[in-house]
Amino acid sequence: MKKYKVTLTQEERKELDALSSKGKHAAQTIMNALILLACDEGEYQTKRSINETIACILNISMKTIDRVKKRFVEEGFDVALTGKPSTRVYRRKADGDFEAHLVALSCSAAPEGHKRWTLRLLADKVVELNYVDNISYETVRRVLKKTSLSLGRGRDG
Repeated sequence: MKKYKVTLTQEERKELDALSSKGKHAAQTIMNALILLACDEGEYQTKRSINETIACILNISMKTIDRVKKRFVEEGFDVALTGKPSTRVYRRKADGDFEAHLVALSCSAAPEGHKRWTLRLLADKVVELNYVDNISYETVRRVLKKTSLSLGRGRDG
């Protein structure tokens, strides 16, 4: 396994000290700051700890320490602290046209044998009518909530 050497400047150490001493940041950011401070091999470090000691003190795995060190060396100070932003793109199933069809369907009469539409009935019906290939009842709920149309409220019909 490749060894990564963390060397912090005096300004970076001050920033990490301030970040880890105040409780106004995300827990993972504070943990990464503590890891970097403990692993520092620069001239401003008074006492360097080995990875095993750091892992025991912070109650984390050795692999976590190695990942933070690798991110610091390869991608820089900010990425080591907060991580990379997600690049995943989510494709929306519920576009405006689908939402209009769903709202119209939910306002129509309930199917035979049912007093009112349920989320699962709506999800099954929009798939049956080929508005979408597949959809979960949770997505149907979010669309109806966004349009402030509640299935639980009494309707005039």
